[in-house]
Amino acid sequence: MAVAELVVIRHGESLGNAAAARAYAEDAEVIDVGARDADVELSEVGREQSQALGRGLEALLGDDVPTLLWSSTYVRARQTAELSLAAAGAGEVPVRLDERLRDRELGVLDLLTWKGVVNRFPGEAERRRWLGKFYHRPPGGESWADVVLRVRSFLRDLDGLPDGSRVVVFCHDALVLCFRYVCEGLDEHQILDIGATTPVKNVSITHLGRAPDGGWQVRLFNDVSHLDASDAPVTQHQGDSRVRPQT
Repeated sequence: MAVAELVVIRHGESLGNAAAARAYAEDAEVIDVGARDADVELSEVGREQSQALGRGLEALLGDDVPTLLWSSTYVRARQTAELSLAAAGAGEVPVRLDERLRDRELGVLDLLTWKGVVNRFPGEAERRRWLGKFYHRPPGGESWADVVLRVRSFLRDLDGLPDGSRVVVFCHDALVLCFRYVCEGLDEHQILDIGATTPVKNVSITHLGRAPDGGWQVRLFNDVSHLDASDAPVTQHQGDSRVRPQT
C-alpha cells in the first residue's frame, strides 16, 4: 500500500491513430501505417498535444510528493513523456521504461480494419463475436484479460516504493482502462461500458488515489482540460486503433 497516487496518461495522437481513422473513413480493409506497432510515432497533432500536456503535469510535478515516472516502451508513449516533461520544465526527470505497459498486441489482426477482419478472417470475427471483446485473443495476440495480467504484475512491483509515493504512467488507451479495472475491482461489463461510453482521449489524465480503507478511488478520469487551456486539438480514437470492431 506504499503508493498513494497513480496517474495514468494516454499518449498523444499517433500516426497509427490517424491512419486508422482514414482507413475507416475510406471503408478500407488495411490500415497503412508503414511501421511496426512499437515504432509508430506521434503525429504533428500528437506532438502539439504532448507539449500542452506539460501544463497539466506542472502542478503534479511541482509539489512535494515524491513522484516516479514510467512509460510504455512504444515510441509514441515515450515521445509523449519526453515532450510533456520538457514542456513542464522537468526534462531531466528520469523515466523508466517497462514493456508491461505496451499496447495490446493484436497478432494476425494487426493493421486490419474490422471490414478486413471479416473478409480475411471470418472465423476469427465469429470467435470475437462469441467470446466478446474482453476475452477474445487473436492468434498471436492478446485478450484484454491478458493485458490485465500485465497491469496486475506492474502494480505488485510498486509495493516496494516509499510510502506516500506518486507514480505517473505514460501508456495506451487499453492500459488506462485496465488500470481502472484492476484498481477499482470492476467486472468485464463495467469496464467495457466505460470504454464504449467514454473513450480514452489522447493525452488524457486519469488520477487514482488511495481511499481510507486502502483501496483506490478515481479522482479524475479522461481529463483534457490542459488541451482546452492551450487551445490544442482534442482527439478521440476509440479502442484498438489498428483493428476496431464496430459494435
